[in-house]
Amino acid sequence: MSEKSERTARLSVFKTYKLYVGGKFPRSESGRVYEVTDSKGNWLANAPLASRKDARDAVVAARKAFGGWSGATAYNRGQVLYRVAEMLEGRREQFVREVADAEGLSKSKAAAVVDAAVDRWVWYAGWTDKIAQVVGGANPVAGPFFNLSTPEPTGVVTVLAPQDSSFLGLVSVIAPVIATGNTVVVIASERSPLPALSLGEVLATSDLPGGVVNVLTGRTAEIAAPLASHQDVNAIDLAGADDELARELEVAAADNLKRVVRPQAVDHWETPGIERLTAFLETKTVWHPTGALGAAGSSY
Repeated sequence: MSEKSERTARLSVFKTYKLYVGGKFPRSESGRVYEVTDSKGNWLANAPLASRKDARDAVVAARKAFGGWSGATAYNRGQVLYRVAEMLEGRREQFVREVADAEGLSKSKAAAVVDAAVDRWVWYAGWTDKIAQVVGGANPVAGPFFNLSTPEPTGVVTVLAPQDSSFLGLVSVIAPVIATGNTVVVIASERSPLPALSLGEVLATSDLPGGVVNVLTGRTAEIAAPLASHQDVNAIDLAGADDELARELEVAAADNLKRVVRPQAVDHWETPGIERLTAFLETKTVWHPTGALGAAGSSY
C-alpha cells in the first residue's frame, strides 16, 4: 500500500469535549450531549449537556476552593492569572481556529480576538494587588479610633457568559471575578461553547487551583435556574441572559439575597474598567481605639 493510500484510509480523531469541574474533566452525569455547529450550520463537535446535578457539583467544588483562593495573597493571585495568559499564548493557534469557527470570523479577526483575550488576562493580573488601594483606605472619624475599610471577596459567583462572544467576552467576565479572590461557576455560551471548554484545559495546566473556575455547557436557562436559587451561591452575573431569563433569575436569586449584576454590555475591545472587579467585593470596616501618649494627652 502506498503512503498516499495509507493517509487517505486513516480515520479522523475527533476531540471529546468535557466539562471542567473541580479541576477535573467529567462528562455530564446525565450522559447527554448536544451538537455544536459553526456559523454556517456545519457540525463542529458534541458538547456536554450539563444537568442540575452538574451545577450542584460545580458549586460544591467552588465552595471548597474558596478558602484557599481568597486566602492567597493578592500578589500570588496575580502571578497565577499571568500564568494563565502565558499558557493561552502557547496555544494561540488552537484558540484562533476555535474562535473563527465559533463566531464565523476570518483567521485574522479571530487572531485579534484571541490576542485581546490574552491581554485582558494580563491586565487583570496586574490589578490583583492594587484594587485594595483604590477601594479601601483609612476613614476620618470624630473620636479616638482608627477606622479602616478593606475589600473582601463575596464568595461563590455564578456567571452567565455572553452569548455572542465565545472567548473574549468569556474572559472579560471570568478574570475580574477570580482576580479579587472569588470562585466562579460559569455557564458558557450556549451556541459557541467550545472555546470555553478549551479554556478549562488551559486552566487545568496553569497554577490555578482546582475549583476556582468551573465551566458548564448546555442550555443556559436549564443550568442557570438551580444556580440562581442555590443557597450556597453568593452572587450572580447575568451578562449572558436575555431580558426574560434575567427577570426569572433575579426573582430566584432574591431568596438568599444574592448580589446580582444585571445584564449589561460586556466591553469586548476597549481597555476594561474596574467595575467588574468591584462588583463582587464586600467592604469590611474595622474600628480600633487609639491610645494616649504621655501626660499631655497626645494620641496615636
